[in-house]
Amino acid sequence: MMGRGLSVQSSNPTELKFQTLNGIQHLAESRRFKAWFLDQFGVLHDGKQPYPGAISALEKLATFGAKMVIISNSSRRASTTLEKLRSLGFDPSLFIGAITSGELTHQYLQMREDAWFASIGRLCIHLTWSDRGAISLEGLGLEVVENVEEADFILAHGTEALGLSSGAAIPMNLDELEKILDRCATKKIPMVVANPDFVTVEARALRVMPGTLAATYEKLGGEVKWMGKPDKIIYKSAMEMASVVDASDCVAIGDSLHHDIKGANVAGIESALITGGIHAAELGLGKFGEVADDDAVHALALKNNAYPTYVLHSFTW
Repeated sequence: MMGRGLSVQSSNPTELKFQTLNGIQHLAESRRFKAWFLDQFGVLHDGKQPYPGAISALEKLATFGAKMVIISNSSRRASTTLEKLRSLGFDPSLFIGAITSGELTHQYLQMREDAWFASIGRLCIHLTWSDRGAISLEGLGLEVVENVEEADFILAHGTEALGLSSGAAIPMNLDELEKILDRCATKKIPMVVANPDFVTVEARALRVMPGTLAATYEKLGGEVKWMGKPDKIIYKSAMEMASVVDASDCVAIGDSLHHDIKGANVAGIESALITGGIHAAELGLGKFGEVADDDAVHALALKNNAYPTYVLHSFTW
């Protein structure tokens, strides 16, 4: 069964209908979804602190027997994501687990069972983080190279630095990284992007994510393997983790139309858009809890070709 947003989209997007809710209590009491797939940044927290009401909403949702899975386009491993939530005051035991695009990337590069990954070689240009801390490639059997001529592929974990063979990283700005991508595109080497987000919410500001570099690389003619939302691969993994086989038993909660909502559309599951996250400024929202105008949400959904079933101002009960 497809969500209402999907059904409307397939017939006539201009007639898109979504249900605006004051909180998730209505979903918990009326729909009884078995599996809840929750984004973190922009939904549960802003990277620095939990959003008001988010912790208590999770605790109340758990009393309904909901199987909650974090699905995140974080380029870090799933265990790191759960530890981050713990440090912010969330109880990791409320979740049956986490699936991150970084975890999927690690698994696919390590196992090499997929034909595409088996073919890409092991010499990589590594785009990583500096301020946030470089991401380790330990256990993947990869060799980081700094010369584009030697590289088999690009691995995009971050947008702040170029990884070195020593394990260290040289801080670089976006322009410098894009010059490297230009040389890579000329050589036609593929890219694996471990975080498909374009930007993320960080303490009410927006921070550029690896998806922006991947989009630039595609415009340069490069081949990109997107390892997270909106690709259905991450939803399939989440359903397996929750031991759910029917898409109608699932709902995805997120703040990004392009990633969270479009991904749910692709996976054929219902979705709820949190308007106070990544799209807050576009929707004219100035403070937490402010309610977006339905017409503005409608226009933005059409612009992004992503159709939520429900719309909420925040992840609150």
